[in-house]
Amino acid sequence: MRPAQTREKRFHFFSKRSIDISCSLIILIVLTPLLFLLFLLVLFEFGWPVFFTQVRPGQFARPFKIIKFRTMTNDCDSQGNLLTDQVRTKGLGRFMRKASLDELPEFINVIKGDMSLVGPRPLLVKYLPYFTDREKKRHNVKPGVTGLAQVKGRNLLTWEERLETDVQYVENLSLWLDVKILFMTVINVIRQKDALAVSSEQIPDFDDYRKDQLKNNAVGS
Repeated sequence: MRPAQTREKRFHFFSKRSIDISCSLIILIVLTPLLFLLFLLVLFEFGWPVFFTQVRPGQFARPFKIIKFRTMTNDCDSQGNLLTDQVRTKGLGRFMRKASLDELPEFINVIKGDMSLVGPRPLLVKYLPYFTDREKKRHNVKPGVTGLAQVKGRNLLTWEERLETDVQYVENLSLWLDVKILFMTVINVIRQKDALAVSSEQIPDFDDYRKDQLKNNAVGS
């Protein structure tokens, strides 16, 4: 890599981090009344805990705990097994997911340095063994509250399209691209474009999807 390119890359990441912190602080301060209202609504609807935390792979696949508002109950069947996500996601939860309100606490992750405003969305740890070498490039940067895949189709994309879009973002990093993605995210949230309230029924888990691919390839050969 040329010295000029190295300096440009360092400047990009320094600027990106500064923007991440300043914008996240402003958003959290401005939205404090909304956050407090959501806190009370979630507490009344779902009980304690109000926040949902889960370990996700971050930059270089290092684990961190993502923070979201809880959108599901803990309802179980007669044998004590949790019901499906679709059943446990009530009206408030569906609305929060569709409007992306459940993701607002992720700005805390951004301030902590676990995430960025823009980057590939953090997926599940159990997916890590199933990425191709090219798809693993998505972990070269911090995961984002929003990303290129989210503004290009979100849950309507196939897994291959989604992961390839993540890699394209990593390969074309720029502050201008981040600004463009943030602007498109705001527009999409307002229009509720490509938003699926409950995606688990429409989109298979990535690990199951890749296992099925391997089975089909083995049968075909």
